Amino acid sequence: MTLAGETFDEIKQQARVWFYDLRLAATFLTRLAIPMPERALEPGDLSRAMRAYPVVGAGIGLVAGLVLMAASELNLAPIACAMLGLAAAALLTGALHEDGLADTVDGFAGGRTRAEKLEIMRDSHIGAFGVLALVFSVGIRAALLSGVPGPGTALLVLVVSGAVSRAPLAVIAIRLDPARKDGLSGTLGRPQPGHVITSTILAALISFLALGFLEGGAVATLWVLLAVALATGLIAWIAIKQIDGHTGDVMGAVQQVSEIAALIAIGSVLAW
Repeated sequence: MTLAGETFDEIKQQARVWFYDLRLAATFLTRLAIPMPERALEPGDLSRAMRAYPVVGAGIGLVAGLVLMAASELNLAPIACAMLGLAAAALLTGALHEDGLADTVDGFAGGRTRAEKLEIMRDSHIGAFGVLALVFSVGIRAALLSGVPGPGTALLVLVVSGAVSRAPLAVIAIRLDPARKDGLSGTLGRPQPGHVITSTILAALISFLALGFLEGGAVATLWVLLAVALATGLIAWIAIKQIDGHTGDVMGAVQQVSEIAALIAIGSVLAW
């Protein structure tokens, strides 16, 4: 076989792996019944698939944006359109990240010791702190989206926020140790540095391409990336102080706070 043939075979193999990772990421982050190869997961599959999280996040944002645009055609108030878009995203993901945020806030605010905090986070019941966290998360995101000038721009904003808010999950997984070995964080494993870099680059690229259609898009992209980095660092610092590591719930909290940070950054630029 020629060198060109070997190179082409390598490209095809890499493409197959990437397509597998994308489907695995979509299966993990959404409720979609995506056909997967009939083989058992191998060590490293879930952590490697994190590099595709921003692409799946952009797709979730696209669905939410399309619902928002459809609602705007009914001449509904901007806040109602925003709420419907966020509801569509929650239905698509099974409120995976919202659940994580609520459990994290309940545990961090309600437990006195590390063991108590982890026990509360594992409890399926939601407390007052978790309810308030969800109310503020949905309310803040809806309010920020309703202030975006036009449903088309709101769609682009949702695509960006969906992508950049899921890239930090790989960062959390590589930088923090799992707080418990039998939880989701332990199952996911620790991604390789190259996969984390790929995830970050994809998020930045999606942000730049989507916001490039808007005036001040380059500045907005920089603000978004900075805001998400700060939000991720803040939640990581709090998680280390509270439970000395991360859990699947903490990852959900990171996504929610990062999405809010991204929307604030974009909204501040668009308001100039």
